[in-house]
Amino acid sequence: MAVKVLVVDDEELIVKGIHFSLVQDGMEVDCAYDGEEGLQKVKENRYDVVLLDIMLPKMDGFEVCRQIREFSKVPIIMLSAKGEDMDKILGFEYGTDDYITKPFNILEVKARIKAVLRRVSTEQEVITDGPLIKYGQFHLDTESRRLMISDKEIFLTAKEFDLLELLVRNAEKVFSREQLLNMVWGADYPGDVRTVDVHVRRLRAKIEPVPSEPRYVHTKWGSGYYFHSA
Repeated sequence: MAVKVLVVDDEELIVKGIHFSLVQDGMEVDCAYDGEEGLQKVKENRYDVVLLDIMLPKMDGFEVCRQIREFSKVPIIMLSAKGEDMDKILGFEYGTDDYITKPFNILEVKARIKAVLRRVSTEQEVITDGPLIKYGQFHLDTESRRLMISDKEIFLTAKEFDLLELLVRNAEKVFSREQLLNMVWGADYPGDVRTVDVHVRRLRAKIEPVPSEPRYVHTKWGSGYYFHSA
């Protein structure tokens, strides 16, 4: 799957240059030219990296970064003509992952993108440590049957927990609705596969930053559901 990048900058020539170069490397690139548009695109789409300028119309990059961090962990690399240490410090305090000062070499931008993606990939490996299953800030304790995401406890029903545990333990494996119904509810359960859909919908409402753009529990159209671990 191609890396998907959002470039948010009001300088059209810079955006065109970055767009052209990243597309040449096989990446998918979306563009936004002010802070409000950039924030809206992050809410509506799933990106692997956001390149974010500080000096933007309508909403500056610091505020865009702050608001993104309220619902998403997407890696953010700030691009700015401001090279002062205080601006870099503010950027990191608002949640940026890296900072590049203009003018920059596009090769440096590509290298920073790859470095951030490598780090995120490592952080997002599913690690099983006894009863605890870890996936970045996602911690599922199968002994106490508790779910913590970013240090916040998410309260699940018994079946929601069972469903989630099955998917997490088998990350990237697609289960059909019939399989999930039999494995979680049992072969003798009188209900139908719509029970699975209802529980997935409720689960997403509780654990996904944006339920319509799931980070964790994904749909494989025509096949079923799976837990995404990358």
